[in-house]
Amino acid sequence: MAARSFAPFVGASLLALALPAAAQDHSHHPAPPARTPATAQPQTPPSTPPPADPHAGHDMSSMAMSDGDDMLDDIVQRRPTSALGHWPMTRDASGTSWQPDLSEHGGVHATRGDWSLMGHAQFTLVHDRQNGLRGDDKTFVDGMIMGSARRDLSDGSTLNLRAMLSPEPLMGKTGFPLLLAAGETADGATPLVDRQHPHDLVMELSASYARRLSDTDSVFAYIGLPGEPAFGPPAFMHRMSAMDSPEAPITHHWLDSTHIVFGVATLGWAHDGFKLEASSFRGREPDENRYDIESPELDSWAVRASWNPSPEWSLQASYADVTAPEQLEPDEDETKWSASAIHTRRLGLGGWWSSTLAWGRKTNDHDESKDAWLLETAVSPDDRWTLFARAERIETDELLPGPGGGHGELHTVSKASVGAVHDWRLRDNVRFGVGALYSLNRVPAALEAAYGGDPDGGMVFMRLKID
Repeated sequence: MAARSFAPFVGASLLALALPAAAQDHSHHPAPPARTPATAQPQTPPSTPPPADPHAGHDMSSMAMSDGDDMLDDIVQRRPTSALGHWPMTRDASGTSWQPDLSEHGGVHATRGDWSLMGHAQFTLVHDRQNGLRGDDKTFVDGMIMGSARRDLSDGSTLNLRAMLSPEPLMGKTGFPLLLAAGETADGATPLVDRQHPHDLVMELSASYARRLSDTDSVFAYIGLPGEPAFGPPAFMHRMSAMDSPEAPITHHWLDSTHIVFGVATLGWAHDGFKLEASSFRGREPDENRYDIESPELDSWAVRASWNPSPEWSLQASYADVTAPEQLEPDEDETKWSASAIHTRRLGLGGWWSSTLAWGRKTNDHDESKDAWLLETAVSPDDRWTLFARAERIETDELLPGPGGGHGELHTVSKASVGAVHDWRLRDNVRFGVGALYSLNRVPAALEAAYGGDPDGGMVFMRLKID
């Protein structure tokens, strides 16, 4: 039912894939990650003709690097603007989160009347093998298909609609093997441990409205069912430092598990490179039925401050008070803290290098705090090769059951992974890639018997991207 209801909206935005070449824009700006559903067109006053752009159709990032900071600033100002404010569209990531202005952006754009449309899709076929006593192997498909539609109104305000669907429910309720990961449930009774849960069919269905107050100030409102509240860095599948890896981070439930909540309303204010926003949202994580739309209940709240001090940097700190996030522990509330720094720079004619450092903390009703750290990086010297790596450390009590089947003792575990993917461009907006990664897990002595020492794992994958 959900797929039939929302597919027309996504399909309308992806009409750009079938448009004649003259109506399409295949240019790749240094902008939000290819998985980021952000669209925008340059805004100019109705009475003033748009200025000529000598850089149109060229790789602006390489010009910025070769001609210095003044050229960089000029290019940033010339980019298409965000649907939420005066800043470059390249700054927008998942939900209402920010990333560096120099981030990469790809998408197939088109115009239909007063509406600007954008479409993007990615599908990845993965074979996953996790070793050790608690390991498993599985072949599955993940990815997403996204569309958005934007309209700039006569009073200077902007309406933006966005939808995102995922094929992940097809992998089954138990998701895929991922040692040291834990969270959610496959059957409503048993927690998923050493596995990554599948995301819902409908990952986002949102609308935003923004109004500029001046050349430097804007206010906006965002609603989603589902959507993403103002907490944490961009979700991992939208971060440039993570988007090329098919492996979900084990820090997911500390940093960005709220990227799909069934019911969210956010209000925000932005001034230049600073943004302050607050959300009310449904705290309960999605249940094991991955195909439905759950009833909204705004019982939790979050606040986030973001700062982009330069085109290369994006910083954020956030706090959330979450009501009953876990389906299997309905009487347990949680508070969460998050802080992150993302750095992105351009390399040569078309390359980039992006890194994320993030910290998260979860505290339950019994004042027990659990911390998580993440450092990840990805470098792409050209449009053919991308190398990526990640290191994580978490404090968790979910890997071994305690008395009565609840959470057990607290343990500190870590994971490191490294991988690469090679892409072939089939046409201007279509790429096919083949890649692999290797991961190594570290567990304390108390868990060695359960895991058979420090187990390793790996993935090989093929992907198709339309961006």
